[in-house]
Amino acid sequence: VQLQASGGGLVQAGDSLRLSCATSGYTFGNYAIGWFRRTPGKDREFVAAISGFGGSTHYADSVKGRFTISRDKKSTVYLHMNTLKPEDTAVYYCSAARVVSTNQAEYDYWGQGTLVTVSS
Repeated sequence: VQLQASGGGLVQAGDSLRLSCATSGYTFGNYAIGWFRRTPGKDREFVAAISGFGGSTHYADSVKGRFTISRDKKSTVYLHMNTLKPEDTAVYYCSAARVVSTNQAEYDYWGQGTLVTVSS
C-alpha cells in the first residue's frame, strides 16, 4: 500500500484547508485510512479515520466539529479542515490499516507528511 499526502500550506486562523491522501496498491475497501499529526516536541497524535468503504468515521475531540474525513470511490481520502487554529499547526500524515482505529499502532503503512501552518 502506498500513500501520498498533499495539500498543506500556510493559512491564517479561521481559514479552511483540504488535505488529500492519494492511495494505491490495494483493493478499494480493504483498508481504513487514518490521519495523524505531529507537532515538534510532541508525540504523533490521532486526528481522524475512515473505514474501508467510508461507513464509519472517527475524530479526535480536538478536531470534532471542525474537521471532516471523506473518501471518494476511487483511491483518495480527504481531510477537510475548517476553522483552523494555531494549535492545528503540525505535519499531517495519512496511513492505512486493516480495520478502522484511533490507535496508530494498528496502522501498517504510512505516507510522507504534509506541513500545515496556521498563523494567529
